[in-house]
Amino acid sequence: QVQLAESGGGSVQSGGSLRLTCAASPYIYSCMAWFRQAPGLEREGVATINIIGNTKYADSVNGRFTISQERAKNTVYLQMNSLKPEDTAMYYCAAASSLWTCGSWDNFNYWGQGTQVTVSS
Repeated sequence: QVQLAESGGGSVQSGGSLRLTCAASPYIYSCMAWFRQAPGLEREGVATINIIGNTKYADSVNGRFTISQERAKNTVYLQMNSLKPEDTAMYYCAAASSLWTCGSWDNFNYWGQGTQVTVSS
């Protein structure tokens, strides 16, 4: 069973950048993803990356966020640029054993505890 630990959250002003890190133990799975949940709202998918490096993004972050992975370090990143107040949320790393899970936002087996991102205007 994989354990996921997120880090890198914080408070920034609108237009700023943050890089989130997800450390997976003992290894990263075939499909890794970032989700977020703002207070009072449902959790939403942000980005996915599969074992061969294919990525998918939510429309709301496409062009601003970049998901990447270093499999040798068992680490997944989310580079967030041009942050907006509406990006404020708890960000979660998620993993799935099937590569095909990356085609949707469903069926992720494992979740981290989350890291808070707050963007002020």
